[in-house]
Amino acid sequence: MQNAITDGAGDSMIFAAKLLKSERITPESSREEVRRLVFHTDNRYFDCKVGSCIRVLAPGQYGNPYHARFYSIADCEQPDDAAEFEICVRRCFYIDDASGEEYEGVASTYLCDLKPGSVIKFSGPVGYPFVVPENPDANLLMIGMGTGVAPFRGLIRMIYEKHGGWQGKVRLFHGSRTGLESLYMNDVNNDIGNYFDQPTFKAFQAVSPRPVFNAPIALDKVVEQNAAEVWEIVNSPDSCIYVAGMKQMLGMIDNAMAGIAGSPDAWLSKRNEMAAAGRWLEVLY
Repeated sequence: MQNAITDGAGDSMIFAAKLLKSERITPESSREEVRRLVFHTDNRYFDCKVGSCIRVLAPGQYGNPYHARFYSIADCEQPDDAAEFEICVRRCFYIDDASGEEYEGVASTYLCDLKPGSVIKFSGPVGYPFVVPENPDANLLMIGMGTGVAPFRGLIRMIYEKHGGWQGKVRLFHGSRTGLESLYMNDVNNDIGNYFDQPTFKAFQAVSPRPVFNAPIALDKVVEQNAAEVWEIVNSPDSCIYVAGMKQMLGMIDNAMAGIAGSPDAWLSKRNEMAAAGRWLEVLY
């Protein structure tokens, strides 16, 4: 594996990683293709943490050397001077404003088409990792939408496997267009289901009420339906709230929380209080 180098601006390091595994984690019958990619890098400068983001440098277009996109680290291991990490990638498409034609996303297509043994370039990590509280009695609330739920896979595994169990409540709210397209609640990859026998863990799934018409995923409704428990976790000592996904989801969460708190001002005050104490942790892109 090649050594770290600097980019053209000289202010960030570029690493190389080899693809070890690429597997589809949504069913073949789903129109949404989401893949789990596992990479290995032997560069000792790369500090791998669940919840951080890497900046993948896909081959560029129109004379640009790179086409950069951020992806959050869903899981990682870092023995000695090497690191093995995974990301989740959804094959994306976009509509050209001028022509109205549909085109494949540059970075997502590049990553989804990679074969094991291929080498990517990337920089990072950036962003705030999801730190696990020292107190195993702390209550944890995780909210993720789409591929934003990916970091919670590693976080949940860390809590129940590496920490030897968790006494506090662990509540996961996650959303997808339909139940078939959910990243972890299907027959192909039932990761979260592996923790259903843990007495402190519960998962709540939200789907779009009208997926054919691209209606928003009703994650806020599921949060509101569990308002009492959500508010109990928010106000309990040492609790942590983890949020991951597209930036647009934050407004949805804020609206739901404002209703639970009694007003937008009351919720903003509570969220700022938690952020100042390091108890509100978000990775938005």
